[in-house]
Amino acid sequence: MENLPSNVQHQISQFQQTQQRAQALANQKRQLEVNLKETEQALEELKKLDEDSTIYKSVGGIMAETDSADAKDELEDKKETLNLRVKTVERQQERINDKLEKMRAKIQDALRGQQSPADAA
Repeated sequence: MENLPSNVQHQISQFQQTQQRAQALANQKRQLEVNLKETEQALEELKKLDEDSTIYKSVGGIMAETDSADAKDELEDKKETLNLRVKTVERQQERINDKLEKMRAKIQDALRGQQSPADAA
């Protein structure tokens, strides 16, 4: 790496940072999908209950009583928000993956340019 010109070293460093951002986005998406799945499961369980069933939700460190309709509304809102966030992260992933491909091609071109003069000598 120290034999490479500083501009190529900089490109490689930028590429690695972008890869880390891509990994962070993948982790964020996974966490959102887990939350979404939990929310969907909670909604399914609520649908199985009678309308007059006693429902409790976690509020901070306590459990608070709530009615079924309110709980369903809150979970539907949460599900919608999570779906939007997943789609946003997916778009960010597409953009960052495109950027990574362009960066990879640019680095490969620069490295090929470095090898050619050495091959001629």
